[in-house]
Amino acid sequence: MIKNLQLSLPPEVALNEPALQAYVFRKLHIDSNAEVILRKAKQSIDARSKRIKVNLQVTVYVNEPAPALLQIDSSYPDVSKSPQALVIGCGPAGMFAALRLIELGLKPIIFERGNDVRARRRDLADINKKHLVNPESNYCFGEGGAGTYSDGKLYTRSNKRGDIRRVLEIFVSHGASEQILVDSHPHIGTNKLPQVVSNMRESILKAGGEIHFNTKVVDLIIDKSRINGLRTESGQEYLGEGVILATGHSARDIYELLDKKNILLEDKSFAMGVRIEHPQPIIDQIQYHCEADRGPYLPAASYSLVTQTYFGGVQRGVFSFCMCPGGFIVPAATAPGEVVVNGMSPSRRDSPYANSGLVVAITKEDLAPYSQHGALAGLAFQKELEALSWELGGRTQTAPAQRVSDFIQNRTSPALNPTSYQPGLNAVNLLQALPQNIANPLREGLLQFGKKMKGYVSNEAQLVGVESRTSSPVRIPRDRETCEHPQIRGLYPCGEGAGFAGGIMSAAMDGERCAEQLRRHVIG
Repeated sequence: MIKNLQLSLPPEVALNEPALQAYVFRKLHIDSNAEVILRKAKQSIDARSKRIKVNLQVTVYVNEPAPALLQIDSSYPDVSKSPQALVIGCGPAGMFAALRLIELGLKPIIFERGNDVRARRRDLADINKKHLVNPESNYCFGEGGAGTYSDGKLYTRSNKRGDIRRVLEIFVSHGASEQILVDSHPHIGTNKLPQVVSNMRESILKAGGEIHFNTKVVDLIIDKSRINGLRTESGQEYLGEGVILATGHSARDIYELLDKKNILLEDKSFAMGVRIEHPQPIIDQIQYHCEADRGPYLPAASYSLVTQTYFGGVQRGVFSFCMCPGGFIVPAATAPGEVVVNGMSPSRRDSPYANSGLVVAITKEDLAPYSQHGALAGLAFQKELEALSWELGGRTQTAPAQRVSDFIQNRTSPALNPTSYQPGLNAVNLLQALPQNIANPLREGLLQFGKKMKGYVSNEAQLVGVESRTSSPVRIPRDRETCEHPQIRGLYPCGEGAGFAGGIMSAAMDGERCAEQLRRHVIG
Protein backbone atom coordinates (compact mmCIF):
# COMPACT_ATOMS: atom_id res chain seq x y z
CA MET A 1 0.00 0.00 0.00
CA ILE A 2 1.16 3.52 -0.85
CA LYS A 3 -0.65 6.46 0.73
CA ASN A 4 -0.15 10.19 0.19
CA LEU A 5 -1.23 12.24 3.21
CA GLN A 6 -1.81 15.95 3.73
CA LEU A 7 -1.45 16.58 7.45
CA SER A 8 -1.73 19.57 9.76
CA LEU A 9 -0.33 18.62 13.16
CA PRO A 10 1.01 20.25 16.32
CA PRO A 11 4.82 20.59 16.40
CA GLU A 12 5.26 17.97 19.11
CA VAL A 13 3.82 15.40 16.69
CA ALA A 14 4.93 16.66 13.27
CA LEU A 15 8.52 17.40 14.30
CA ASN A 16 9.00 14.34 16.52
CA GLU A 17 9.66 11.30 14.32
CA PRO A 18 8.45 8.60 16.75
CA ALA A 19 5.28 10.58 17.49
CA LEU A 20 4.63 11.21 13.79
CA GLN A 21 5.08 7.55 12.94
CA ALA A 22 2.73 6.51 15.76
CA TYR A 23 0.14 8.99 14.49
CA VAL A 24 0.38 7.65 10.92
CA PHE A 25 0.09 4.05 12.17
CA ARG A 26 -3.12 4.92 14.01
CA LYS A 27 -4.56 6.99 11.15
CA LEU A 28 -4.01 4.28 8.52
CA HIS A 29 -4.66 1.33 10.89
CA ILE A 30 -1.28 -0.15 10.05
CA ASP A 31 -0.30 -3.40 11.69
CA SER A 32 2.63 -2.95 14.04
CA ASN A 33 4.51 -5.77 12.27
CA ALA A 34 4.30 -4.13 8.85
CA GLU A 35 7.36 -2.75 7.12
CA VAL A 36 6.75 0.97 6.84
CA ILE A 37 8.72 3.77 5.20
CA LEU A 38 7.49 7.26 5.95
CA ARG A 39 8.85 9.95 3.66
CA LYS A 40 8.11 13.65 4.01
CA ALA A 41 7.71 15.58 0.76
CA LYS A 42 7.06 19.06 2.12
CA GLN A 43 7.06 20.71 5.53
CA SER A 44 6.09 24.21 6.62
CA ILE A 45 5.11 25.90 9.86
CA ASP A 46 1.83 27.82 10.12
CA ALA A 47 2.13 30.27 13.04
CA ARG A 48 -0.71 32.60 12.05
CA SER A 49 -2.77 31.63 15.08
CA LYS A 50 -1.88 30.82 18.67
CA ARG A 51 -2.36 27.12 17.94
CA ILE A 52 0.71 26.55 15.79
CA LYS A 53 0.47 23.83 13.19
CA VAL A 54 2.98 22.13 10.96
CA ASN A 55 1.71 21.35 7.48
CA LEU A 56 3.10 18.14 6.01
CA GLN A 57 2.93 16.23 2.78
CA VAL A 58 3.84 12.64 3.59
CA THR A 59 4.05 9.50 1.48
CA VAL A 60 3.69 6.24 3.39
CA TYR A 61 4.96 2.96 1.93
CA VAL A 62 3.48 -0.09 3.70
CA ASN A 63 5.16 -3.34 2.70
CA GLU A 64 6.22 -1.55 -0.50
CA PRO A 65 9.69 -0.50 -1.67
CA ALA A 66 10.25 3.25 -1.72
CA PRO A 67 11.84 4.80 -4.82
CA ALA A 68 15.33 6.25 -4.56
CA LEU A 69 15.29 9.57 -2.76
CA LEU A 70 17.62 11.20 -5.29
CA GLN A 71 16.62 11.05 -8.94
CA ILE A 72 19.78 12.63 -10.35
CA ASP A 73 22.80 10.71 -11.59
CA SER A 74 25.57 11.67 -9.20
CA SER A 75 28.34 10.25 -11.38
CA TYR A 76 30.29 12.50 -13.74
CA PRO A 77 32.13 11.59 -16.98
CA ASP A 78 35.87 12.05 -17.50
CA VAL A 79 36.36 15.36 -19.32
CA SER A 80 40.11 15.70 -18.81
CA LYS A 81 40.74 15.64 -22.58
CA SER A 82 37.59 17.50 -23.64
CA PRO A 83 37.34 21.06 -25.01
CA GLN A 84 37.91 23.65 -22.29
CA ALA A 85 35.50 26.24 -20.90
CA LEU A 86 36.74 28.93 -18.52
CA VAL A 87 34.81 29.85 -15.38
CA ILE A 88 35.75 32.95 -13.38
CA GLY A 89 34.57 32.56 -9.79
CA CYS A 90 34.04 29.54 -7.55
CA GLY A 91 30.79 30.54 -5.87
CA PRO A 92 27.51 28.69 -6.42
CA ALA A 93 27.11 30.04 -9.97
CA GLY A 94 30.63 29.01 -10.92
CA MET A 95 30.59 25.60 -9.23
CA PHE A 96 27.21 24.59 -10.61
CA ALA A 97 28.25 25.86 -14.04
CA ALA A 98 31.34 23.67 -13.80
CA LEU A 99 29.40 20.56 -12.79
CA ARG A 100 26.91 21.12 -15.61
CA LEU A 101 29.72 21.64 -18.12
CA ILE A 102 31.14 18.27 -17.05
CA GLU A 103 27.76 16.60 -17.56
CA LEU A 104 27.66 18.15 -21.03
CA GLY A 105 31.11 16.91 -21.95
CA LEU A 106 33.26 20.01 -21.49
CA LYS A 107 36.27 20.49 -19.22
CA PRO A 108 35.78 23.42 -16.81
CA ILE A 109 38.76 25.44 -15.62
CA ILE A 110 37.77 27.57 -12.61
CA PHE A 111 39.71 30.63 -11.50
CA GLU A 112 39.14 31.75 -7.91
CA ARG A 113 40.89 34.79 -6.45
CA GLY A 114 40.49 33.54 -2.86
CA ASN A 115 41.44 30.53 -0.80
CA ASP A 116 39.79 27.12 -0.58
CA VAL A 117 37.16 26.73 2.15
CA ARG A 118 39.56 25.42 4.77
CA ALA A 119 42.18 28.14 4.27
CA ARG A 120 39.45 30.81 4.18
CA ARG A 121 38.81 30.18 7.87
CA ARG A 122 42.13 31.81 8.73
CA ASP A 123 41.18 34.86 6.67
CA LEU A 124 37.85 35.09 8.51
CA ALA A 125 39.59 34.76 11.88
CA ASP A 126 41.89 37.63 10.94
CA ILE A 127 39.04 39.98 10.11
CA ASN A 128 37.04 39.00 13.21
CA LYS A 129 39.87 39.06 15.75
CA LYS A 130 42.59 41.26 14.26
CA HIS A 131 40.44 43.57 12.08
CA LEU A 132 42.63 42.63 9.10
CA VAL A 133 40.90 42.39 5.71
CA ASN A 134 42.45 40.19 3.04
CA PRO A 135 41.08 41.81 -0.16
CA GLU A 136 41.31 38.52 -2.06
CA SER A 137 39.94 36.05 0.50
CA ASN A 138 37.23 36.97 3.01
CA TYR A 139 33.52 36.44 3.70
CA CYS A 140 32.74 37.34 0.06
CA PHE A 141 35.71 35.92 -1.87
CA GLY A 142 36.97 32.35 -1.82
CA GLU A 143 35.76 28.85 -2.58
CA GLY A 144 31.99 28.61 -2.29
CA GLY A 145 31.49 32.36 -2.61
CA ALA A 146 29.71 34.71 -0.23
CA GLY A 147 27.09 32.17 0.82
CA THR A 148 29.49 29.62 2.26
CA TYR A 149 30.34 31.50 5.46
CA SER A 150 27.70 34.21 5.48
CA ASP A 151 24.42 32.61 4.50
CA GLY A 152 23.65 28.96 3.75
CA LYS A 153 19.97 29.65 2.98
CA LEU A 154 18.55 27.92 -0.08
CA TYR A 155 15.10 29.49 -0.37
CA THR A 156 14.27 31.08 -3.70
CA ARG A 157 11.23 32.36 -5.56
CA SER A 158 12.94 31.74 -8.91
CA ASN A 159 10.76 28.79 -9.86
CA LYS A 160 10.97 29.56 -13.58
CA ARG A 161 14.76 29.91 -13.75
CA GLY A 162 15.63 26.25 -13.46
CA ASP A 163 15.08 22.95 -11.72
CA ILE A 164 15.07 23.71 -7.98
CA ARG A 165 14.72 20.07 -6.99
CA ARG A 166 17.70 19.14 -9.14
CA VAL A 167 19.93 21.73 -7.45
CA LEU A 168 18.83 20.60 -4.00
CA GLU A 169 19.55 16.98 -4.91
CA ILE A 170 23.04 17.92 -6.07
CA PHE A 171 23.63 19.50 -2.67
CA VAL A 172 22.33 16.36 -0.92
CA SER A 173 24.48 14.10 -3.11
CA HIS A 174 27.48 16.12 -1.92
CA GLY A 175 26.69 15.82 1.77
CA ALA A 176 23.86 18.23 2.61
CA SER A 177 21.04 17.00 4.85
CA GLU A 178 18.09 15.35 3.12
CA GLN A 179 15.90 17.74 5.11
CA ILE A 180 16.56 20.48 2.53
CA LEU A 181 14.40 18.49 0.09
CA VAL A 182 11.47 18.90 2.47
CA ASP A 183 11.61 22.27 4.20
CA SER A 184 9.72 25.19 2.71
CA HIS A 185 12.73 27.39 3.56
CA PRO A 186 15.70 25.01 3.27
CA HIS A 187 18.97 25.87 4.96
CA ILE A 188 22.25 23.95 5.03
CA GLY A 189 24.02 26.09 7.62
CA THR A 190 27.34 27.85 7.49
CA ASN A 191 28.95 25.17 9.64
CA LYS A 192 27.94 22.40 7.20
CA LEU A 193 28.15 24.13 3.83
CA PRO A 194 32.00 24.25 3.68
CA GLN A 195 32.18 20.43 3.62
CA VAL A 196 29.50 20.28 0.92
CA VAL A 197 31.49 22.80 -1.14
CA SER A 198 34.66 20.77 -0.59
CA ASN A 199 32.89 17.64 -1.83
CA MET A 200 31.69 19.49 -4.94
CA ARG A 201 35.27 20.52 -5.62
CA GLU A 202 36.36 16.89 -5.44
CA SER A 203 33.68 15.95 -8.00
CA ILE A 204 34.99 18.59 -10.39
CA LEU A 205 38.60 17.53 -9.96
CA LYS A 206 37.84 13.80 -10.15
CA ALA A 207 36.09 14.33 -13.48
CA GLY A 208 39.15 16.07 -14.91
CA GLY A 209 38.24 19.71 -14.31
CA GLU A 210 40.68 22.23 -12.87
CA ILE A 211 40.37 24.76 -10.05
CA HIS A 212 43.00 27.44 -9.53
CA PHE A 213 42.80 29.11 -6.12
CA ASN A 214 44.53 32.38 -5.24
CA THR A 215 44.39 33.17 -8.95
CA LYS A 216 43.03 36.60 -9.79
CA VAL A 217 41.82 37.32 -13.31
CA VAL A 218 42.94 40.79 -14.37
CA ASP A 219 42.13 40.87 -18.09
CA LEU A 220 40.02 39.27 -20.80
CA ILE A 221 41.51 38.31 -24.15
CA ILE A 222 39.15 39.69 -26.79
CA ASP A 223 39.65 39.68 -30.55
CA LYS A 224 37.11 41.20 -32.94
CA SER A 225 34.24 41.14 -30.41
CA ARG A 226 34.94 37.54 -29.48
CA ILE A 227 36.45 36.42 -26.18
CA ASN A 228 39.16 33.82 -26.54
CA GLY A 229 40.46 33.60 -23.01
CA LEU A 230 41.75 35.43 -19.98
CA ARG A 231 44.90 36.65 -18.30
CA THR A 232 45.72 36.17 -14.60
CA GLU A 233 47.62 38.47 -12.27
CA SER A 234 50.74 36.33 -12.72
CA GLY A 235 50.64 37.03 -16.46
CA GLN A 236 49.56 33.54 -17.50
CA GLU A 237 47.02 33.25 -20.33
CA TYR A 238 44.32 30.60 -20.65
CA LEU A 239 42.25 29.93 -23.76
CA GLY A 240 38.84 28.26 -23.96
CA GLU A 241 35.63 27.81 -25.91
CA GLY A 242 33.92 30.46 -23.82
CA VAL A 243 34.10 32.31 -20.52
CA ILE A 244 31.45 32.15 -17.79
CA LEU A 245 31.82 35.28 -15.66
CA ALA A 246 30.55 34.32 -12.18
CA THR A 247 32.48 36.67 -9.91
CA GLY A 248 29.77 37.64 -7.38
CA HIS A 249 28.34 41.01 -6.41
CA SER A 250 31.49 42.28 -4.64
CA ALA A 251 34.11 41.85 -7.40
CA ARG A 252 34.26 45.57 -8.09
CA ASP A 253 37.51 45.32 -10.00
CA ILE A 254 35.72 43.23 -12.64
CA TYR A 255 33.10 45.95 -13.19
CA GLU A 256 35.89 48.50 -13.43
CA LEU A 257 37.80 46.31 -15.89
CA LEU A 258 34.77 45.95 -18.15
CA ASP A 259 34.06 49.66 -17.92
CA LYS A 260 37.66 50.48 -18.83
CA LYS A 261 37.42 48.20 -21.87
CA ASN A 262 34.16 49.95 -22.92
CA ILE A 263 32.19 46.73 -22.49
CA LEU A 264 28.53 47.57 -21.95
CA LEU A 265 27.32 47.75 -18.34
CA GLU A 266 23.97 48.88 -16.95
CA ASP A 267 22.91 50.34 -13.63
CA LYS A 268 20.55 48.20 -11.57
CA SER A 269 18.18 48.62 -8.65
CA PHE A 270 19.57 47.71 -5.25
CA ALA A 271 19.11 48.53 -1.56
CA MET A 272 21.25 49.54 1.42
CA GLY A 273 20.75 50.01 5.14
CA VAL A 274 21.73 48.24 8.35
CA ARG A 275 21.43 44.95 10.22
CA ILE A 276 18.93 44.75 13.04
CA GLU A 277 19.69 42.34 15.88
CA HIS A 278 17.30 41.04 18.55
CA PRO A 279 17.61 38.43 21.25
CA GLN A 280 16.13 35.36 19.53
CA PRO A 281 13.54 34.78 22.31
CA ILE A 282 11.90 38.13 21.46
CA ILE A 283 11.32 37.01 17.86
CA ASP A 284 10.13 33.59 19.07
CA GLN A 285 7.61 35.18 21.44
CA ILE A 286 6.29 37.52 18.73
CA GLN A 287 6.02 34.91 16.00
CA TYR A 288 4.97 31.89 18.06
CA HIS A 289 2.69 33.78 20.49
CA CYS A 290 4.50 32.23 23.44
CA GLU A 291 5.24 33.84 26.79
CA ALA A 292 8.41 31.88 27.48
CA ASP A 293 10.70 29.84 25.23
CA ARG A 294 9.49 28.21 22.02
CA GLY A 295 9.85 24.67 23.35
CA PRO A 296 11.94 21.73 22.13
CA TYR A 297 10.40 21.19 18.70
CA LEU A 298 9.92 24.54 16.99
CA PRO A 299 12.92 26.03 15.17
CA ALA A 300 14.17 29.55 15.86
CA ALA A 301 11.51 31.88 14.48
CA SER A 302 12.08 34.10 11.47
CA TYR A 303 10.18 36.96 9.87
CA SER A 304 9.80 38.87 6.62
CA LEU A 305 8.78 42.52 6.60
CA VAL A 306 8.13 45.05 3.86
CA THR A 307 6.51 48.47 3.68
CA GLN A 308 6.46 51.63 1.60
CA THR A 309 7.62 55.00 2.88
CA TYR A 310 8.04 58.48 1.39
CA PHE A 311 11.06 60.74 1.60
CA GLY A 312 11.74 63.79 -0.54
CA GLY A 313 8.51 63.17 -2.41
CA VAL A 314 9.75 59.74 -3.57
CA GLN A 315 8.21 56.43 -2.60
CA ARG A 316 10.79 54.07 -1.13
CA GLY A 317 10.52 50.43 -0.19
CA VAL A 318 11.88 49.39 3.20
CA PHE A 319 12.22 45.67 3.82
CA SER A 320 13.94 42.96 5.79
CA PHE A 321 16.55 40.98 3.89
CA CYS A 322 18.47 37.74 4.52
CA MET A 323 16.88 37.11 7.92
CA CYS A 324 19.11 34.88 10.09
CA PRO A 325 17.31 33.24 13.03
CA GLY A 326 19.67 31.92 15.68
CA GLY A 327 22.50 33.54 13.76
CA PHE A 328 25.43 35.93 13.82
CA ILE A 329 26.35 39.26 12.27
CA VAL A 330 29.66 39.02 10.42
CA PRO A 331 32.13 41.51 8.87
CA ALA A 332 31.81 41.30 5.08
CA ALA A 333 34.30 43.98 3.99
CA THR A 334 36.37 43.14 0.91
CA ALA A 335 38.97 45.90 1.23
CA PRO A 336 40.70 47.87 4.00
CA GLY A 337 39.02 51.14 4.88
CA GLU A 338 35.44 49.91 4.78
CA VAL A 339 32.95 48.29 7.17
CA VAL A 340 30.22 46.05 5.76
CA VAL A 341 27.99 43.70 7.77
CA ASN A 342 26.13 40.57 6.73
CA GLY A 343 24.33 37.74 8.51
CA MET A 344 24.74 33.98 8.82
CA SER A 345 23.16 31.05 10.67
CA PRO A 346 24.65 27.69 11.66
CA SER A 347 22.66 24.58 10.78
CA ARG A 348 21.10 24.29 14.25
CA ARG A 349 20.28 28.01 14.38
CA ASP A 350 21.12 27.95 18.05
CA SER A 351 22.73 31.36 18.57
CA PRO A 352 20.90 33.48 21.19
CA TYR A 353 20.50 36.24 18.57
CA ALA A 354 18.34 36.88 15.52
CA ASN A 355 19.44 39.33 12.88
CA SER A 356 18.23 40.60 9.55
CA GLY A 357 19.16 43.15 6.97
CA LEU A 358 16.87 46.18 7.18
CA VAL A 359 17.33 48.09 3.96
CA VAL A 360 15.97 50.92 1.83
CA ALA A 361 15.55 50.82 -1.94
CA ILE A 362 17.98 53.21 -3.64
CA THR A 363 16.41 55.42 -6.31
CA LYS A 364 17.80 57.10 -9.42
CA GLU A 365 17.48 60.43 -7.58
CA ASP A 366 19.86 59.12 -4.91
CA LEU A 367 22.47 58.37 -7.56
CA ALA A 368 22.32 61.74 -9.31
CA PRO A 369 25.36 63.10 -7.37
CA TYR A 370 27.39 60.15 -8.72
CA SER A 371 26.33 60.46 -12.36
CA GLN A 372 29.91 61.06 -13.50
CA HIS A 373 30.53 57.38 -12.76
CA GLY A 374 27.97 56.28 -15.36
CA ALA A 375 26.78 52.70 -14.82
CA LEU A 376 29.06 52.49 -11.76
CA ALA A 377 27.20 55.26 -9.90
CA GLY A 378 25.65 52.79 -7.45
CA LEU A 379 29.08 51.31 -6.83
CA ALA A 380 30.41 54.77 -5.92
CA PHE A 381 27.49 55.28 -3.50
CA GLN A 382 28.18 51.89 -1.89
CA LYS A 383 31.86 52.71 -1.42
CA GLU A 384 31.06 56.07 0.15
CA LEU A 385 28.67 54.55 2.68
CA GLU A 386 31.08 51.76 3.59
CA ALA A 387 33.92 54.24 4.11
CA LEU A 388 31.62 56.30 6.33
CA SER A 389 30.82 53.19 8.38
CA TRP A 390 34.56 52.56 8.80
CA GLU A 391 35.07 56.11 10.09
CA LEU A 392 32.08 55.84 12.46
CA GLY A 393 33.38 52.54 13.82
CA GLY A 394 36.75 54.06 14.71
CA ARG A 395 38.66 53.14 11.53
CA THR A 396 38.68 49.43 12.38
CA GLN A 397 36.18 46.63 11.74
CA THR A 398 34.28 47.81 14.80
CA ALA A 399 30.81 48.63 13.48
CA PRO A 400 28.68 51.71 14.30
CA ALA A 401 25.54 50.77 16.21
CA GLN A 402 22.53 52.19 18.04
CA ARG A 403 19.66 50.78 20.04
CA VAL A 404 16.44 50.82 18.04
CA SER A 405 14.52 52.90 20.60
CA ASP A 406 17.32 55.47 20.60
CA PHE A 407 17.34 55.52 16.80
CA ILE A 408 13.61 56.29 16.81
CA GLN A 409 14.14 59.05 19.40
CA ASN A 410 17.23 60.48 17.66
CA ARG A 411 19.76 60.05 20.47
CA THR A 412 23.05 58.23 20.83
CA SER A 413 22.74 55.07 22.92
CA PRO A 414 24.42 55.50 26.32
CA ALA A 415 25.23 51.78 26.19
CA LEU A 416 24.83 49.04 23.62
CA ASN A 417 23.42 45.55 24.00
CA PRO A 418 25.49 42.37 23.84
CA THR A 419 26.01 41.34 20.22
CA SER A 420 26.99 38.42 18.02
CA TYR A 421 29.27 40.71 15.97
CA GLN A 422 32.78 39.66 17.02
CA PRO A 423 34.83 42.75 16.04
CA GLY A 424 32.69 44.85 18.40
CA LEU A 425 30.37 47.86 18.23
CA ASN A 426 30.73 51.61 18.65
CA ALA A 427 27.76 53.72 19.82
CA VAL A 428 26.77 56.25 17.14
CA ASN A 429 23.62 58.23 16.34
CA LEU A 430 22.90 56.47 13.06
CA LEU A 431 19.82 58.60 12.40
CA GLN A 432 22.14 61.59 12.08
CA ALA A 433 25.19 59.82 10.64
CA LEU A 434 23.61 57.88 7.78
CA PRO A 435 22.51 59.65 4.59
CA GLN A 436 19.02 60.99 5.22
CA ASN A 437 17.60 59.19 2.19
CA ILE A 438 18.42 55.98 4.07
CA ALA A 439 18.05 57.03 7.73
CA ASN A 440 14.61 58.65 7.53
CA PRO A 441 12.92 55.84 5.55
CA LEU A 442 14.48 53.34 7.99
CA ARG A 443 12.97 55.21 10.92
CA GLU A 444 9.54 55.32 9.29
CA GLY A 445 9.80 51.68 8.29
CA LEU A 446 10.71 50.66 11.84
CA LEU A 447 7.68 52.50 13.22
CA GLN A 448 5.45 50.59 10.81
CA PHE A 449 7.12 47.25 11.53
CA GLY A 450 6.64 47.87 15.24
CA LYS A 451 2.90 47.97 14.62
CA LYS A 452 2.98 44.73 12.62
CA MET A 453 5.17 42.90 15.15
CA LYS A 454 4.47 44.17 18.66
CA GLY A 455 7.77 44.20 20.54
CA TYR A 456 9.95 44.45 17.42
CA VAL A 457 10.84 48.06 18.21
CA SER A 458 12.46 47.97 21.64
CA ASN A 459 15.52 48.91 23.62
CA GLU A 460 16.68 45.29 23.45
CA ALA A 461 17.08 45.50 19.67
CA GLN A 462 19.88 47.40 17.98
CA LEU A 463 20.96 48.50 14.53
CA VAL A 464 24.45 47.69 13.20
CA GLY A 465 25.83 49.39 10.10
CA VAL A 466 26.12 49.07 7.26
CA GLU A 467 24.35 46.44 5.16
CA SER A 468 25.34 47.56 1.68
CA ARG A 469 25.90 44.38 -0.33
CA THR A 470 22.31 43.16 -0.69
CA SER A 471 22.89 42.80 -4.43
CA SER A 472 25.01 44.20 -7.19
CA PRO A 473 24.24 47.80 -8.22
CA VAL A 474 25.51 46.89 -11.70
CA ARG A 475 24.14 44.54 -14.35
CA ILE A 476 26.35 43.00 -17.04
CA PRO A 477 23.78 42.61 -19.83
CA ARG A 478 23.28 39.46 -21.85
CA ASP A 479 20.97 38.08 -24.52
CA ARG A 480 17.80 36.61 -23.07
CA GLU A 481 18.10 33.39 -25.07
CA THR A 482 21.83 32.76 -25.54
CA CYS A 483 23.06 34.32 -22.25
CA GLU A 484 25.94 35.91 -24.19
CA HIS A 485 26.95 39.52 -23.69
CA PRO A 486 25.49 41.57 -26.58
CA GLN A 487 28.91 42.94 -27.55
CA ILE A 488 31.24 40.02 -26.77
CA ARG A 489 30.60 36.60 -28.28
CA GLY A 490 31.49 33.75 -25.94
CA LEU A 491 31.21 35.84 -22.74
CA TYR A 492 28.47 34.59 -20.42
CA PRO A 493 27.74 36.99 -17.51
CA CYS A 494 26.34 34.83 -14.73
CA GLY A 495 24.87 34.86 -11.24
CA GLU A 496 24.66 37.62 -8.66
CA GLY A 497 27.63 39.57 -9.95
CA ALA A 498 26.02 39.93 -13.37
CA GLY A 499 22.68 40.91 -11.85
CA PHE A 500 20.81 37.71 -12.76
CA ALA A 501 20.50 36.00 -9.38
CA GLY A 502 19.84 36.78 -5.75
CA GLY A 503 21.11 33.99 -3.53
CA ILE A 504 22.65 30.53 -3.59
CA MET A 505 19.80 28.75 -5.39
CA SER A 506 19.12 31.27 -8.13
CA ALA A 507 22.88 31.66 -8.70
CA ALA A 508 23.30 27.87 -8.98
CA MET A 509 20.46 27.60 -11.49
CA ASP A 510 21.84 30.51 -13.48
CA GLY A 511 25.23 28.84 -13.56
CA GLU A 512 23.67 25.71 -15.04
CA ARG A 513 21.80 27.74 -17.64
CA CYS A 514 24.94 29.57 -18.77
CA ALA A 515 26.79 26.25 -19.02
CA GLU A 516 24.05 24.86 -21.22
CA GLN A 517 24.14 27.89 -23.51
CA LEU A 518 27.93 27.74 -23.76
CA ARG A 519 27.68 24.07 -24.74
CA ARG A 520 25.13 24.91 -27.45
CA HIS A 521 27.59 27.41 -28.87
CA VAL A 522 30.40 24.83 -28.93
CA ILE A 523 28.35 22.27 -30.88
CA GLY A 524 26.93 24.98 -33.17
